[in-house]
Amino acid sequence: MNLHRPTKHALRHPTRRFIALWSRWIHIYLSLLCLAVIFLFSITGLTLNHPDWFFSESTTEQSGSLDVSLLNIHASPPANWDQFDYGHQVDKLAIAELLRSKHGLRGTVTDFFTYEEEAELTYQGPGYTAIARLSRSSGDYTVAVTTNDLVSVFNDLHKGRNSGKAWSIVIDVSAIVSAIVALSGFALIFFLRVRRTKGILTAITGAAILLILYRIAVS
Repeated sequence: MNLHRPTKHALRHPTRRFIALWSRWIHIYLSLLCLAVIFLFSITGLTLNHPDWFFSESTTEQSGSLDVSLLNIHASPPANWDQFDYGHQVDKLAIAELLRSKHGLRGTVTDFFTYEEEAELTYQGPGYTAIARLSRSSGDYTVAVTTNDLVSVFNDLHKGRNSGKAWSIVIDVSAIVSAIVALSGFALIFFLRVRRTKGILTAITGAAILLILYRIAVS
C-alpha cells in the first residue's frame, strides 16, 4: 500500500485506510523501537531452555568484624514472637548497608535471618548472590560472593529474577509491546487481498501446530 498516494478503493473506505495506515506504522516502528528487547528475550528464551550450554560460576570469600552492638539491641519482642526469629534484636538496615559499603556488595537484600547465636543475610541480583554469616557474640563475619557469567545475568533478566521493580516494569512493557506488534502484523494481512486467505490460513495452521505439539509433548 502506498501511504502517500492511496488508491481510489482506499479513498472510498476511509476507516479501512485509517486502520491499514496505523497498523502498518505501529507494526514497523514499534518493531524497530523494541528490536533490542525483542531480540534479548528471544535469545534468552533459548539459553534458558538449555542452561547447560553456557554456565560459568565463581565464588570468593571475604571476612571482617563489626560492632557487636548492632547484633545485640535490647528491644522488646513483638507480641506474636515465635521465640525463633531474633530479628528484633539486630539493626538490620545498618548491618546490610555497612556490609554493602565495606565489600562492594550489590543487589537487593532478599533474606535476613537472625538466630540466638548468629545472623545470616542474602544479597541477590541478576547472576549474583552474596551470603553473609555473622556471629552475634563476637561480631565476626564471612561473606561468600557468587557471580555467574553474562548469559546467566541475561537469563535472570529474562525471568525478572532479583532484578528490581524498575526491570519488572520493563518486562511488562516489553510483553505488551510484543503483543501489539504481533496483532498489528496480523491485522495487516486483512488489507492484502491477494495474500489474505493464505495468510490467515497460515496463522491458523501455526496456532494448530503449537497446540498439537503441546498435547504431544506436555499433556
